Amino acid sequence: MSTINALLDEMWESYISYTPSAAKIAKLFDEDIVNDHIAFRTLNLEACNIHKQANYLSKFGYRIGGDYYFEQKKLNAIHLENENSYLPKIFLSELMLEKFSSELNDCFKNIFNSIDISQKDLFMGGRSWDIDFEIYKKLSKESEYASWLYVWGFCPNHFTVSINHLSAYQDITEVNDMLKMNGFTLNSSGGEVKGTQEELLEQSSIMADKMNVKFGANEETVPSCYYEFAKRYPDSSGKTYQGFVTTSADKIFESTNK
Repeated sequence: MSTINALLDEMWESYISYTPSAAKIAKLFDEDIVNDHIAFRTLNLEACNIHKQANYLSKFGYRIGGDYYFEQKKLNAIHLENENSYLPKIFLSELMLEKFSSELNDCFKNIFNSIDISQKDLFMGGRSWDIDFEIYKKLSKESEYASWLYVWGFCPNHFTVSINHLSAYQDITEVNDMLKMNGFTLNSSGGEVKGTQEELLEQSSIMADKMNVKFGANEETVPSCYYEFAKRYPDSSGKTYQGFVTTSADKIFESTNK
């Protein structure tokens, strides 16, 4: 097994430990699943920004394939593609701290002034700091993305089933129907299907699992992560579209809303 495959397997095992629905759904398909992309969240600090993450993945053959801006969520993002096209794309997004309150900035800067992060830890390090539920609630009011990152730290935010590579399903609505029939709740923000064939990408996702997390001596139930599904279409040259549609991704981010 190559190093990148070992890393991807490690990411999956980490992800399903706090997203048990993903493991259940993967079994429901009853076939080998190709991952369209894996997504991570971070901040635009020097210690942990998306370009530092991309630099780490470059040694595994990943290169930047597109960049994006989310005005409402106040995020910058890039996606990476591997020289081996069978490997999943990596979607990296970062919170633009300068667009938020001094309170939110101080929270994260205090955290990152007190910890040392290796490059691999930016993907698999999880959370190495103590958390407070009152701070979590305050962050949630300003940015759900920030509150999620405060609790979960550096770990896969979601994996994505490539519908193009499934044999039993070719249509995203068929996949959505199967998920609902098995009791999973879809993210309906902007509709259950985000994007269109004309935009060359259709996406859907389940709402994030809820997990018990310790905040000091107390335990609270908060959203963890979700599973996504993507169907891609060929462009006018016949090449399957590999990018992302910001209006759709903006709504997918809301899969971790309470």
